[in-house]
Amino acid sequence: MSSLNGIRLYLLIFLPLIVSVLSINTLFAQQEDLLVLDNWIKFRDHDNALYHHLSEQAKKYLDKRLLEIKSISTSDEWKERQSQIRETLLQVVGPFPPKTRLHAIIVDTIIKEGFKVEKIVFESRPHFYVTACLYLPEKIEKKRPAIIYCSGHSDIGFRNGPYQLVILNLVKKGFIVFAFDPVGQGERIQHYDVDFAESKIGLPTVEHSYPGAQCFLTGSSLANYIIWDGIRAVDYLLSREEVDIERIGITGRSGGGTQAAYIAAFDKRILAVAPECYTTSFERLLESMGPCDAEQNFYHGIASGIDFADLYEVRAPFPTLIITTTRDIFSIQGARETTMEIKKMYRSFGKEKNIRQIEDDDIHASTVNNREKTYAFFQKFLNLPGSPDEEKVSYLTREELQITSTGQVCTSLGSETVFNLNAEFANRQIKNSVAKEKNILLHIQTTRQIAGDISGYQVPEKGSNPVFTGRLKRDGYSIEKYFIQGEGKYVIPYLLFKPVGEGPFPVIIYLHPGDKGTEAHPGGEIEWFVRKGWMVVAPDLLGQGEAGPGSYKGDAYDFKPGRVSYNLWFLAIQIKRSLTGIQAGDVNRLIDCIKNRQDVNTHQISALAKGEKCPVITHAAVFNPDINKIVLFEPLATFRMLVTHQYYKPRFIPSSVAGSIGQYDLPDLYAALAPRPLLLINVVDQIGQRLGEKDIETDFSIVYKTYRKLNMPDRFKIRQKEAYQALDDVLDDWLTN
Repeated sequence: MSSLNGIRLYLLIFLPLIVSVLSINTLFAQQEDLLVLDNWIKFRDHDNALYHHLSEQAKKYLDKRLLEIKSISTSDEWKERQSQIRETLLQVVGPFPPKTRLHAIIVDTIIKEGFKVEKIVFESRPHFYVTACLYLPEKIEKKRPAIIYCSGHSDIGFRNGPYQLVILNLVKKGFIVFAFDPVGQGERIQHYDVDFAESKIGLPTVEHSYPGAQCFLTGSSLANYIIWDGIRAVDYLLSREEVDIERIGITGRSGGGTQAAYIAAFDKRILAVAPECYTTSFERLLESMGPCDAEQNFYHGIASGIDFADLYEVRAPFPTLIITTTRDIFSIQGARETTMEIKKMYRSFGKEKNIRQIEDDDIHASTVNNREKTYAFFQKFLNLPGSPDEEKVSYLTREELQITSTGQVCTSLGSETVFNLNAEFANRQIKNSVAKEKNILLHIQTTRQIAGDISGYQVPEKGSNPVFTGRLKRDGYSIEKYFIQGEGKYVIPYLLFKPVGEGPFPVIIYLHPGDKGTEAHPGGEIEWFVRKGWMVVAPDLLGQGEAGPGSYKGDAYDFKPGRVSYNLWFLAIQIKRSLTGIQAGDVNRLIDCIKNRQDVNTHQISALAKGEKCPVITHAAVFNPDINKIVLFEPLATFRMLVTHQYYKPRFIPSSVAGSIGQYDLPDLYAALAPRPLLLINVVDQIGQRLGEKDIETDFSIVYKTYRKLNMPDRFKIRQKEAYQALDDVLDDWLTN
């Protein structure tokens, strides 16, 4: 081969690879160029800043609670605290509905050696069906103690083998056992796909969190439904002549442990409780695995002073067994510390023997040792003596334990769902709030106050000085890199795109749901504004870009379709905050900083947001009159849509505000911005589809009325932008007017 041919061959083989590598390196270089915190050792973990910030705020509430606990020494003081806890729990979980007829029916009976199983359906709420099995030992001659068994996160509920092992052993020892399907599990899938015979949403944790998020938006919780099902399960047991109503227990593992602890805390008729692989403390939970799915969070729970221990202390001195493993996902240290606190209370009542923690060396699992101690616990406190030794059992098949004809209450019985019931609740709240709109000016004034309280917005402190970390030069403008102090122990990195010249320049705060660099490339949207003579400030708000979202995803993440973490949103709710409220505060903190620049026209500060960042800029503008012009691309029309439609895009949840339904909505905030110029482009519904003209007229009537009331109807506009249209087609007049 000649040297020339060799060179040609070399170029044919390796030149594309070299070009590819150079292109990738160029891309990486551009990305690195836009990093504000790069090479700052202090901020190596800054992408987890949101988690740390929420956890630190939670710890302040938890520390305050511990100080109150340490000051209690007498049984009378503990009794007073019990009364307070009981009232607080009702506030953060309730309201519960009135009790209605159970309409319980025995669908079928299975006869097995030594026991029988009755398949039962009852209504915990009207047309809200609960599937359950009542396990009855043979030859019941006198009333027996009964134990409610709660299932953990298994899609088949109590039919799962490890759960059957406990249930059948309890039955063999002479206990009546009542096992029911929690919502989202077994035969109570809330979003059932008939064609594929599975949930349309995903596994139980997301089956809980998807409708659970809708409950939080109304100020309710999924825990409300789960607890009420359990209370009604007790009602059913009390209707059975075989059951001794003075000897009722409850147990369950993992999510079933959650349910057992919850239900026992709210129902005094339960004598003995034994939750397994659940108990810890919020401090240790947040330090280790992080907050869990919707059922395991109360609305404003931590902010109201509630911790794991309160679920047991509220029922003291009734018998309690806390079942743990040393390598559980739920911190064993938290379980030990919680038990120590509870023991202090039981000791003051002279009933220290009624509270006990057991542990075995294992992962998040059930062990023989723990199970046998559980059997012994119930044998002692429900007064049914016998051997606690575990016996071998033969599991019943899923087909044997199928209760409804189709295997799902939605298709067999046309059952109500959590969505249906919560939507009805939401509509009642919305109907009650409509009257507020009659006096428009008063309505928008109160909206500001209500939105501030419910979103957890905090007025930013003045005086944060920016830290300059570098500059890039581009044709006709420069990119300056800064960060300022945020609300907590984190910083807000931002890029400042500055046209050539001295200024003063009009400013646009630019929020993108991706990160600050998404439209920062040459030829991108940000450059379009800069070439029009605007200074553009693009931050990474807490939870995005260099400030997040971090490594934590949680168990409410893998939805079908899409992957969005709800768990940090749940944690914010626990501490009476919202991600939107926190980010809105940081936007205004950034604006206060920008106003101090000599090259800024402080009378021309505008804001642009896209998609999920629209609620953030809307809240920020409502609380900050310095933002004198707002444009929103593809904003969600209303929070109401997320609640009154069964299916929605999970991406809208983190920027929504829990408890807002019936109190205020996005159109109320838009009205509160009047008479400032407000432009909405391509308004979308809960699934991301463009809103039709009729819906726009209905949903935004309060906005139109307000702008007309102030004699400035032309300052509020809703437009459509097609993919082929340039920004000039929809924004040129907005920029100049």
